[in-house]
Amino acid sequence: MNKHNWTFRKLGDICDIYQPKTLSSNMLLPDGKYAVYGANGIIGRYDKFNHEYSEVLMTCRGATCGTINVSEPFSWINGNAMVIHPKNDDITKPFLVYVLRGIDLSDVITGAAQPQITRQSLSPKKLPVPPISAQERIVAELDLLSSIIDKKKAQLKEYDQLAQSIFYDMFGDPITNEKGWETSCFGNIMTPAKSNKCTSHTQLPILSITMHGGIVRQKDRFKKVIASKDVTGYKIIKRGQLVIAFPIDEGLIYTQDIEDEGIMSPAYNVWDVDYTKVETLFLKFHLHSPAIMKYYKDKLRGTTLRRRMIPKDDLLNLPIPLPPLSFQKQFAKKIEEIERQKALVQASIAETETLFNSRMDYYFNYVL
Repeated sequence: MNKHNWTFRKLGDICDIYQPKTLSSNMLLPDGKYAVYGANGIIGRYDKFNHEYSEVLMTCRGATCGTINVSEPFSWINGNAMVIHPKNDDITKPFLVYVLRGIDLSDVITGAAQPQITRQSLSPKKLPVPPISAQERIVAELDLLSSIIDKKKAQLKEYDQLAQSIFYDMFGDPITNEKGWETSCFGNIMTPAKSNKCTSHTQLPILSITMHGGIVRQKDRFKKVIASKDVTGYKIIKRGQLVIAFPIDEGLIYTQDIEDEGIMSPAYNVWDVDYTKVETLFLKFHLHSPAIMKYYKDKLRGTTLRRRMIPKDDLLNLPIPLPPLSFQKQFAKKIEEIERQKALVQASIAETETLFNSRMDYYFNYVL
């Protein structure tokens, strides 16, 4: 695309930038007709709106400072979100969304302990502004790529739902066990691993689990980093062992079977599994089924997130139906095929995201 007729314009010259009146949390209404937007999206409902049309919003305080959101029409926008509204027809709102997401905003963020963006710091920021016809073509291209990514991500969710549906069709509810499988308990198929402790001289990668706000996300994978600190007290873990990470919040739990030998913090629970009784994928789907999640939640103890733990005895007594191992392996084959299809979709998502990012960089990160 020819950029010779593009210009750099100060944001404050082409857009009104302001923070609306803020509603306090006790003013929000559960049955309010209109959405209320805070720093990071919808935070509640209210019986009035202060913006008739959809607006471009920028988070102006906190760790997510600079994030761009778009409000729905007829909504109330709070003052911890900055409204950026085009003054005239020089720039369209859809293009404004993409250009604000594409440019570097680090130079307008101030404050170390509490990052913030003010109207004074944002107004002089220059944006690349092409003619309207070019803006429309750019938006159409980026919208297409975004829609492809969204559809493929929705496809991944459908695969996950299919896998969970197959589990319930084949094995039934793991708590009620309406199919009458032979039952056992966690403590009969797993035992705490007697892992060797390592020293700072152990030459193995550290295996860790990413945690967000105390909730361990099932989608996160182990991250490997070469040991660069004193790891005295860490445990050597072996291929085939199972890790259960704590704390658990709202019944969420993370499990991961170990694929490579490494070392892990003693805070993680590592188990040896009797694979003559249970197949790995069956076990993992069992542990993450909604019925078992509810079991976790009912057994949680403690008043703070750091102490919300399942007592060891309750964990060992966790019920588990044990269908014939051959039947479990039939299930595993179905799941492995689904995982292969998911891998293809994930690769396609990564490829499309790379293309999307390169086009964003081409359009918005250049110097005239």
